Amino acid sequence: MKSMPKIVFFGTPEFATVVLDELQSVKLTPTLIVTAPDRKAGRGQKLTPPPVKVWAMMNDIDVMQPETVQDPDFLAELKNTEWDLFIVVAYGQIFPKELLAMPRRGSLNIHYSLLPKFRGASPVQSAILGDLRQTGVSIIELVERLDAGPIVAQASIEPEPWPPTSTELLTLLTEEGATLLAEVVPLWLEKKIDAAPQDDSHATYCKKIVKEDARLDLGADPYKNYLKIRAFDGNPRAFFMAHKDGKEVRVGIADAEYHDGKLLLLRVVPEGKKEMSYEELLRSGFKI
Repeated sequence: MKSMPKIVFFGTPEFATVVLDELQSVKLTPTLIVTAPDRKAGRGQKLTPPPVKVWAMMNDIDVMQPETVQDPDFLAELKNTEWDLFIVVAYGQIFPKELLAMPRRGSLNIHYSLLPKFRGASPVQSAILGDLRQTGVSIIELVERLDAGPIVAQASIEPEPWPPTSTELLTLLTEEGATLLAEVVPLWLEKKIDAAPQDDSHATYCKKIVKEDARLDLGADPYKNYLKIRAFDGNPRAFFMAHKDGKEVRVGIADAEYHDGKLLLLRVVPEGKKEMSYEELLRSGFKI
């Protein structure tokens, strides 16, 4: 490319900064970053910037933080520049036609599955829950339909040992996706790579995760429970309900193992208490 392309990066969480680091390493640093507004966080409910904004400030890059990309003022301001490309990584909003039409070469998105499988909000957890040992990332061109855009590139991985936690799998996929995107963007901008339509007949979907999805029935299949523990290792965390002193208590699972067809709970966190061993939980009067 003869000149630096004008790129807008849309993203919010910590793992999106891995992609920014990779783009910067190949001299594709975005001109502008769009991220979520600052939110209150922590015990003190202090107003806290999202990780992508922190990255932008450290690298002296302009930031916009609209509540919604439908905001007329945001759209009008973005229109003031002729953009080459939008890149979207974990931004969490559907782009309207007006926004999709702005950049010369459209908008590219990293999706954490081998599309058309696992369109939707929880592809990482869904791969683990489904015991899908081969997964991967897809670079797609954004369209109005969720995760239905044509595929520009894909890369598959088979994590070992299996199953990873969702945090581990997300890390692997982010690194793979960042590398793939950095390879694809120059070719895409110079029209040296094409996108192929997805086969909608093979599309599967995964829903947005809610806390109750992480609940275990300890009498259910041990291996499926272990997959759930690995899939829900953060927010939400896998949990079961126990009883003590006539009250039902939520117990999070911090660590577990699966051997010879048996699920072994190792470390747990009863609601309102510190982490302890599973044996300590039982000794302290909790009934499962």
